[in-house]
Amino acid sequence: MQDLLIRNIRPMGAEAQDILIRAGRIAAIGKGLAAEGATIEDGAGAIAIPTLADTHTHLDKTTWGMPWYPGRKGGSLQDLIDNERNSRIPLGLDVHRQSMRHAIQLVENGTGHIRSHVDIDTDHGLSLLEGKLATRTALADAVDMQIVAFPQSGLMKRPGTYELMDEALAMGADVVGGLDPSSMDRDPKGSLDAIFRLAEKHGKPIDIHLHEYGELGAFTLEEIIARTHALGMQGLVGVSHCFCLGMPDPLRVGPLMEEVAKADIRIFTTGHPSAEVPSLQDMRAAGIKVGLGCDGIRDTWGPWGQPDMLHRARIVGMKNRMRRDDELELLLDAASRGGVEAMGLEAPGLVPGAPGDLTLVAGETLAHAVVEEAPRPLVVKRGRVVARAGRIALPGVVMP
Repeated sequence: MQDLLIRNIRPMGAEAQDILIRAGRIAAIGKGLAAEGATIEDGAGAIAIPTLADTHTHLDKTTWGMPWYPGRKGGSLQDLIDNERNSRIPLGLDVHRQSMRHAIQLVENGTGHIRSHVDIDTDHGLSLLEGKLATRTALADAVDMQIVAFPQSGLMKRPGTYELMDEALAMGADVVGGLDPSSMDRDPKGSLDAIFRLAEKHGKPIDIHLHEYGELGAFTLEEIIARTHALGMQGLVGVSHCFCLGMPDPLRVGPLMEEVAKADIRIFTTGHPSAEVPSLQDMRAAGIKVGLGCDGIRDTWGPWGQPDMLHRARIVGMKNRMRRDDELELLLDAASRGGVEAMGLEAPGLVPGAPGDLTLVAGETLAHAVVEEAPRPLVVKRGRVVARAGRIALPGVVMP
């Protein structure tokens, strides 16, 4: 941590002011601030926002920087999962190297918080987690990283996975993951019992991938809600994707969103272009804490994506038919402060006493900043400049 004074910036698009950060927290915001001994940066009139948050990604999967991968396959979700699991070793996909490439670019583009899932399966054991833990350590000064132990290939249907999940959580994974308890594990009760049992044992939150559509997804979500209430885990459970909340039946979806909000279950959406996704506007109006994520980036599943949360915000915005400035401001909040809050972390915004984490963005207004494609002038983590003009600026940290 160090003291930093950033002059001539516009907090949340307001008039130009200075921000002083001391001991890793915002000490003051105002005009003409003095700060003896502080490093001084000129913000050049850029807008300051809280650092962005990628609340749903898979740092262990990207092929970024590797030779082009021509082996992507279509088919079912199971086909995609199997292809990835079987391709990792032949591809030479080193998790530490690849997750560093992905995470560094997220930092360069203004991200200060990452929640990343890492596959735990009986083919790879805990080796993928070990690579991700090394990345978290290497980038600890630049980004806060939550790691989700994720049974991508199934929990109940692959004997030995539960025990590996148990070990992964003891090794340092922060969150208990799950995947489609009904359609993939074919045992919603057994799968959810196992997930919640691991969370209780290790005292850790939950984040379940729920791709299930329609009434099957709604059934599984209702089971998650019931267990959350029964075990007093309000605020500690997240559901990723949650496509069932995108059903085109407001009489079914509206009350379901209200129940999600009552249980304080967080939803992590990626604005998936090929699926019916839940409405960001409706979820926020219902009081649901929502985070955005870039999901997989140029991996064995697909060639698309950028390691940039403003790029992902544009996808989510287009998917949600967002056009008005107030809608774009809500979108930006979900990609930054709101996403951090959904991760269960302190997220008061840019106010005195708050963590000294901020990103400078180009644009006339907050809405303009969402759609403007430009490098982030400055990224600050706990009062330390970690990226400048779209490039990492930490001594000893280089792109592998």
